[in-house]
Amino acid sequence: MSIRTVVVTGGNRGIGAATARHFAAEGWRVAILYGADKAAAEATLGSLAGAGHLIVQADVADSAAVAAAATKIGAAFDGLDALVNNAGWTRPVPHHDLDALDDTLIERVFRINAMGPLYCVRSFLPLLRKRERAVIVNLSSVAARRGQGSSVAYCGAKAAVDTMTISLGRALAPAIRVVAVAPGPVDTDMARMWTPEQHAAIGEATPLGWAAPEDIAVTIYAAVTMMPKVTGTTVLADGGRALV
Repeated sequence: MSIRTVVVTGGNRGIGAATARHFAAEGWRVAILYGADKAAAEATLGSLAGAGHLIVQADVADSAAVAAAATKIGAAFDGLDALVNNAGWTRPVPHHDLDALDDTLIERVFRINAMGPLYCVRSFLPLLRKRERAVIVNLSSVAARRGQGSSVAYCGAKAAVDTMTISLGRALAPAIRVVAVAPGPVDTDMARMWTPEQHAAIGEATPLGWAAPEDIAVTIYAAVTMMPKVTGTTVLADGGRALV
């Protein structure tokens, strides 16, 4: 029996690193895609249980780079059981200040958060098709549902992820399941964009408070291994943020 394999984009830190560690601890072989911080990727690689893992540099916003990464991983792995589209980026811009939401920022937010996952699905699909019951997990956000978050563009990009998950779930069934996981506030490096006062207020407005990256990693792993009849939908892992 082949060793189960997973690609985690943005797997060098935060939710991605926690996810990589969780899969490795469960006996999976992990490929980490990272954008720029090689040292963080190497540190995460060194923290993984087991052997046979690898790191590959690729900007998910660059379709050619993603395709090249898929070729490298295909040479190392004989197929993929799961793809976790975790890589994301944002920058706070008040929703009322549309002038501050310039074209460059809008494009970067959409290219990384919405176009990146689609590039990855397209490039890694041949490897996923080599395994039975492969799964794709796209990282969404409660911002897609509430229309509140770091910027209008970020909310829109994550909403695109939710809709793309529906479309892909339909298109790739029955061979491949596609599930989105939508976190709420998570204590990662990205949380540093909020002031201490904002951080506290967000926690107070979330019934279960801030999540740890490991909380989301467990949800992602469950979506891959414990939800055989779930596809084309978004699983909220938001600590109740959508209830407020």
